Amino acid sequence: MRVCVYCASSDAASASFRVAAQRLGELLAEGGCTVVYGGGSSGSMGALATGALSRGGEVVGVLPRFMADLEWGWPGKAHAAPLDAQGLRMEQGSAGWRAGPGTPAGGNGTFNMQYVEDMRERKHRLLSESDAVVALPGGCGTLEELFEAITLKRLGLYFKPIVLLDTDGLFAPLTAYLERLIDARFMNPEHAAMWQRVPTPADVLPAIRATPDWRSDARAYAVPR
Repeated sequence: MRVCVYCASSDAASASFRVAAQRLGELLAEGGCTVVYGGGSSGSMGALATGALSRGGEVVGVLPRFMADLEWGWPGKAHAAPLDAQGLRMEQGSAGWRAGPGTPAGGNGTFNMQYVEDMRERKHRLLSESDAVVALPGGCGTLEELFEAITLKRLGLYFKPIVLLDTDGLFAPLTAYLERLIDARFMNPEHAAMWQRVPTPADVLPAIRATPDWRSDARAYAVPR
């Protein structure tokens, strides 16, 4: 299963967000999932990749070229043998950067970076081949990605689960606002089922696996009535 994860690059946010992101990466890798994310090396992005790699997982980063030029992509500023987000040495192989033998739990995951021309292509690449979306707390970029996925699901252009990992309750006001939009008839009651909010990383995979594909008649109720 290929899981698209939207998350932030901020190192200034509380460490609890990075802890949750790393644990999510570990659990997705242990569950046999490929993690697809924005390719960053810092904040929740770097923690997510570190977690998945530490458990032998496959990680795919999708990074605009201008971010690569700024050295914002995994594994950070270029050097001959990069370090992961925990300071562990990485090794380079034909498939990309691999977590070295010092990685926790003996991890030997693979990291593959895909470079794209702009943010629009990045969003399309992240979402188009995913089997699920997981959103972690983040800033305007994370919210833009999340709302695009919700919009496409409403329009019958994306049919997979969308799960919000509600670390520190940060998504609660957002889902409350969406529920108010439904009450105000900007969306239909059926649209409340387009996303799920879960409290811990351990709840993410069960939520994905328990959620059926979105209804094939989504466009019949896309317009508020």
